[in-house]
Amino acid sequence: MSFLSVAYALLFYGAAAVLIGGLGFKIWSYFALPVPMKVFTAPAPRTRSGAALRVAREVVFFESLFHSNKWIWIFGALFHASLAAVLLAHLRYFTEPVWGWVVLIQPIGTYAGFGLIAGLGGLWARRFVEERSRYISGLSDHLMLALLAGIGLAGLGMKYVAHTDIVAVKAFALGLVYLDWQPLPTDPFLLLHLTLVAMLMIVLPFSKLLHIPGVFFSPAHSQVDDAREHRQIAAWNAALDATRER
Repeated sequence: MSFLSVAYALLFYGAAAVLIGGLGFKIWSYFALPVPMKVFTAPAPRTRSGAALRVAREVVFFESLFHSNKWIWIFGALFHASLAAVLLAHLRYFTEPVWGWVVLIQPIGTYAGFGLIAGLGGLWARRFVEERSRYISGLSDHLMLALLAGIGLAGLGMKYVAHTDIVAVKAFALGLVYLDWQPLPTDPFLLLHLTLVAMLMIVLPFSKLLHIPGVFFSPAHSQVDDAREHRQIAAWNAALDATRER
């Protein structure tokens, strides 16, 4: 086992620990954060099932973005759909035997890499072309987009520029899962791809990409319009009400 293989194995274990721990802490903090007032975006559903359906539409179809800006929605939908296809296609590296539906989507996952880059390009161009987006964009926004673009381009480089041994890559990935470390190929595009993926795993819990779990806790989408049926009183106001009643 080479030093490089051991180093990357340890890198991914560390990155996975940061990702899982960081996301777990953030999700817990979102869940525990009190929301004493109704702050939904009207018109809001009147039932919990309706609110759940609204969140589902937001997650799958980006409904609010579609109503606010159609061309940003196009690039955003293209990026997220392509990313989902790529991630699902990557399951072949972590399953043995490979699940049947994962085999079927491999052609989609192969070309979804181009859709991912195209969607990222449109979203990144928006931060230069649109005045408001340019004003609120910081260095971290551009670095995050550059990181995602680097991952996608390095992945395409492995496929179309300098082919890597995907059998050995799968053996390395399965070795990480089953704690049976295997040698890692030393192809430049592969090493770059894996390094950037590990960096993304580490910074994700501390970045704006937290909208991934955050959308499920957004009061604007997840709250029910039942303010008339159920009065909500903040803790500080409850004490005032009790004083008035006396």
